[in-house]
Amino acid sequence: MSEAGPPSPRADHAPRCPWVRDIPEFLPYHDHEWGFPIADDARLFETMSLESFQSGLSWRTILNKRDAFRCAFENFRAEDVARFGQADVARLLADARIVRHRGKIEATIHNAKIVEDIQNRCGSLAAFVWRFEPAPSSRPTHPTREDVMAVAETDESRALSTALKRAGWRFFGPTTAYAFMQAAGLVDDHVESCWCRPRAEAARSVFVRPL
Repeated sequence: MSEAGPPSPRADHAPRCPWVRDIPEFLPYHDHEWGFPIADDARLFETMSLESFQSGLSWRTILNKRDAFRCAFENFRAEDVARFGQADVARLLADARIVRHRGKIEATIHNAKIVEDIQNRCGSLAAFVWRFEPAPSSRPTHPTREDVMAVAETDESRALSTALKRAGWRFFGPTTAYAFMQAAGLVDDHVESCWCRPRAEAARSVFVRPL
């Protein structure tokens, strides 16, 4: 994924969201990706898939394996992943670099086909998911740690999860949907004191919502 902004300042010189906790892998991800809006279908499919793989595991584990996931899943190009067959499932189950969960692997391949269906119906996956962006009035103006920690799912994440389930998507409940919305910039959950919040807000202010 491309970076969005200058290099990360040192952790001891910049206030960040509490979940970062000076974990080295989290710094560039938090500072240049999390909460910044995404319109590219491959990046969205990657984010949705990795959030699904993360269920029951730590995000640190997934982030450390992200390059391997990209290699294993053809950089999450849906048109390529949708063509995977049983030989690919066997290959992925034997790949110790990724999370070897048969259900999630098979769901990712299946979901790639759903991406293609959505693209045919809506023009893009981006146009589909951005319909579920919450209204600004529903979001806290000056979010605190307590505000962010108190929310695991929302009306919008439940609606997105339901719409995807109706389309045939697998492994994407309301909590996973909300984590995806945070990661893909549909919501900005950087806390008020975080140095990235104004940057994420600036990116969202000029972001052209897909139609």
